[in-house]
Amino acid sequence: MKITFTLLISFIITGIASGQTLSPSYTNLSQHMVYAEAGGAGLYGSLNYELQVTDKPQVGIRAGLGYYYKKTNFLTIPVGANYLFTLEEEKSYIETGFGVTFARADGKLRGTSPYADHFTSYVPSVGYRRHTSDEWVWRIMFTPIINTFGLNPWLGASFGKRF
Repeated sequence: MKITFTLLISFIITGIASGQTLSPSYTNLSQHMVYAEAGGAGLYGSLNYELQVTDKPQVGIRAGLGYYYKKTNFLTIPVGANYLFTLEEEKSYIETGFGVTFARADGKLRGTSPYADHFTSYVPSVGYRRHTSDEWVWRIMFTPIINTFGLNPWLGASFGKRF
């Protein structure tokens, strides 16, 4: 679990540090996003924060908190990075990425559970993303889940706001 917190803190520090070194023209762009995701990297669902680390939509990092259930409740922590390929239509993108989701039984960050205590999933992703003129964002993703239980095809749908 120490690795989980180390990764989460690293993402936060990276976001703060990159926010401090951006050019003044970049501050006019909406580089931050919060979104809810059904399915996807958080497994059943998650709330996420994303930071675009380049001065136009291209490279982003994200972290979130999610939920999963299999004989007991699991707290999930999806973290990852993505790259946006701009399509010809304005504010439309193909999104690719890779993430890791940490899951802990009964939502406890410490201690044990009568069930499998924790597991880690690797989550590659590809999908379509659209930004609206009002800075709303929606996306549909194919996010196969790879873990000790095998390879599971998975989908995700997200809706959020850039600011």
